[in-house]
Parts: sequence; structure tokens; C-alpha cells
Amino acid sequence: MNSVYNLKPKFQSALRPLCVRLANKGVTANQVTLAALGLSFTYGLLLCLNIKLFWLFLPFILLIRMGLNAIDGMLAREHNMKSKLGIALNELGDVLSDTALLIPFMFYAPSASWSVALLIFAGAMTEMCGLCAYMMSGVRRYDGPMGKSDRASVTGAIGFLIGMGSFSPALIPWVFVLISSFCMWSCVNRIKGALRHDDKETLS
Repeated sequence: MNSVYNLKPKFQSALRPLCVRLANKGVTANQVTLAALGLSFTYGLLLCLNIKLFWLFLPFILLIRMGLNAIDGMLAREHNMKSKLGIALNELGDVLSDTALLIPFMFYAPSASWSVALLIFAGAMTEMCGLCAYMMSGVRRYDGPMGKSDRASVTGAIGFLIGMGSFSPALIPWVFVLISSFCMWSCVNRIKGALRHDDKETLS
């Protein structure tokens, strides 16, 4: 299933030199994870002010957050920083960051708050299914079509259009319900992927 996640190896390669420099300076994976969470909460609060300039820069904030998420993973895997605390911070941080950056859409389109809440739930379920897959097969699943990176790309584009004054609040429920449906599709793909992996393990 096509997903922005498929671009992750190239994204990581571009960030690897910065990752090495951070590791040499003693920056830990958990510190980067917390920095990404802090960035999301801070910018989420600014977005709640409903100032167009802040909406305009949402894609860039999400890109920085994606970069931080990639860096914390590389620090953990490639620089001996894996830990149980890191796993918890990473998984919880993703859901909390998503929530912090989605809640402002309720302020932009108050009548569509239910659809924003639906997307927050659907996004959390998508990540939960990725974790369930790990419990089932020992492999964390990131199947699309609406994984974390995909959600960031779509919501970032919507935020940019809001900042440009080209996106009506009336469109929020329609678009967010559509995104949520793709999230649920991703949930199914992740569980199916875990089951297929488990079947292969059983037959081998």
C-alpha cells in the first residue's frame, strides 16, 4: 500500500549526518522525542489563536516534527540508545503530538469538532493497530494508506490552505471523515499484515 512512509529511507539518509553530530554532542533519543512533543504542544497552542500566519507554517512545523521523529529512531537504533522508556515515549508522543496539532481545527471550524475528534480517535487507533501487530508478530506495522506521515502531509496541506484563506470551514467534516476512513483502512491493513507474518512464521 502506497504511503509517504515509503519515502522514510531517503529522508533518514538526508538526516543521518545531523543525527551523527547530535549523537557526538551527547543528545539522546529520548530528548529528541520530548523535543518533538514540546514543539507539537507549543505550536498547537499557537494554532488555537486562529491566526492565518500560524496555519500557513503548519506544514513546515510538521516537517520538522517528522525530522525529529526520524532522528530519534536513528539515534535509538544506530547509536545504542534503545530503551523501554524510549519505546513508551515514542508511541505515546506520536499520539499526543497528533492530538495537540489536530485540536486547533476545532477552533477553526467549531461546528465540525465531532469530525476532528473522529480523526483523533482514528489516528490513535491506527497507531494502536501498529502496536497490536507488534504484539502479534514481533514486527511493528506501518502500513498505509493513512499512517502517521500521511496524516501529517494531509493536515499540513489543509493548514497551509487555511493560512492562504483558500479552505472553507464547511469542508472540514467532509475531508476529516474521509481521512478517518483511510485511517481505518490502515488499521485493517496493519492487522492483516501481522496475521500474514504470523502465518509465515508458523509455516517456516
